Amino acid sequence: MQKFYTIYTFYTAKLKNWLYGGVMEALNASGVCRKYGKQEVLKDFSLEMAPGSFEALMGPSGSGKSTFLHLAAGLLSADAGEILVGGSDIVKMSDAAATKFRRRHIGVVFQSFNLLNEKTVRDNIVLPLRLDGAKVDEERLKSLVSALGIADILSKKPEELSGGERQRVAIARALIASPDVVLADEPTGDLDAKASKAICSLLRDLNGKEKSAILVVTHDPQVAATASKVHFLKDGKIAASYATEGDAEMVSKRYLETYRS
Repeated sequence: MQKFYTIYTFYTAKLKNWLYGGVMEALNASGVCRKYGKQEVLKDFSLEMAPGSFEALMGPSGSGKSTFLHLAAGLLSADAGEILVGGSDIVKMSDAAATKFRRRHIGVVFQSFNLLNEKTVRDNIVLPLRLDGAKVDEERLKSLVSALGIADILSKKPEELSGGERQRVAIARALIASPDVVLADEPTGDLDAKASKAICSLLRDLNGKEKSAILVVTHDPQVAATASKVHFLKDGKIAASYATEGDAEMVSKRYLETYRS
């Protein structure tokens, strides 16, 4: 039944977009709700992202930014609503189905890297493919590690790397399967200013080359300004959205305006 529902939602979305001449969103969340006990963190949350887009989600601590990212990745369960990734509703999937779907369609970048210390850089990058029983495309791997500047450290272990290098490895792992969407949770949070700037530049450059949409959760206007669009999360839903124009000062100004009102 679960498999039937996943196939049904995927092809229904494809048919709807074909009929109306549109393009299927990489990510389409609507009416999403999530509680922790009696506290409502997300209330009727909605967000759409086109394929290949690069957007940021901002909000104060506890506003639900990371909660939504974990819901969209299938790492948490929503209380209500739907979250379509490439046309398939991950909310309705079982844990096993969501895990399999995530390996193929969703890349996740964590603030703390989440690399396996006993594995080499190469093994960490190709792990989603190995777990899925998929063959490693060596040309794809070569191109990706070259773009990220980590081609010469593939045989090293994570403990031998700097924070910036570890995050580059995490980004490569997130992109190796060419997912519909990459979800990055405070990707520069554990990095110094120089490494943070480098990671932001890499994400922007990779977004221009890759087909994957990228959603960055951050509290940093500098990071948000790397994206083309920023969404401000307030009272459990999107309160405002703006084009960033690459202007961190403007993002900061809009942020203050949103949360002072």
